[in-house]
Amino acid sequence: MGYADGLFDLTDRVVLVTGGSRGLGREMALAAAHCGANVVIASRKLDACQATAAEIEAATGRAALPYAVHVGRWDQLDGLVDAAYERFGRIDVLVNNAGMSPVYDKQTDVTEKMFDAVVNLNLKGPFRLSALVGERMLAAGRGSIINVSTHGSLRPHPSFIPYAAAKAGLNVMTEALAQAYGPAVRVNTLMPGPFLTDISKAWNFGEANPFGHFALQRAGRPNEIVGAALFLMSDASSYTTASILRADGGPP
Repeated sequence: MGYADGLFDLTDRVVLVTGGSRGLGREMALAAAHCGANVVIASRKLDACQATAAEIEAATGRAALPYAVHVGRWDQLDGLVDAAYERFGRIDVLVNNAGMSPVYDKQTDVTEKMFDAVVNLNLKGPFRLSALVGERMLAAGRGSIINVSTHGSLRPHPSFIPYAAAKAGLNVMTEALAQAYGPAVRVNTLMPGPFLTDISKAWNFGEANPFGHFALQRAGRPNEIVGAALFLMSDASSYTTASILRADGGPP
């Protein structure tokens, strides 16, 4: 094993990724398995979780547990955690990646139901899941929690105010949970910018480059989240907690 391999080694650790069946969540789960971890793939659609889990097992030889759950509903989260511990005996890394940002034309189009759904999935669910898993990590004496936020939480736009507000709350939650569960458990925010995932297929900018004002002048490719994610998952970040790690292409 080379120096870098050892630094990012996740052999026999257990990584739970919400929203893990596609997009950035899938990339992070696959990367963790390539580094030796067993993974839990959690999202709302069981068939999508099963397909991703099978793909990961075939590609890496590691075990992958698919589990259907709505992270925005607290009454479903105990079952997810119990299933992970029943299968693997522990969770070493929790990646709170599941999220959504519905589109709307004007602020009055945002219904109370929509607003609540955004907050439930992007903020309330990650808090509850972090509490359930964090307590067990604390008892075990180690762990890493990664809250996936967005660059929009620092640079909000009128087109996604509820989402930006919920993710800004997630940033604050990271710092508080790091204090609550330290020193045994590290809690950090991974802050992506725009990435070319399934969601981006709905973007319609014509011939214009909407990211020309970014330092890298483009959106990210899904696999470009991997380095930052593995850093926070592994012992490479052993002195990093309560922090925000940006992987956002350099918005102005």
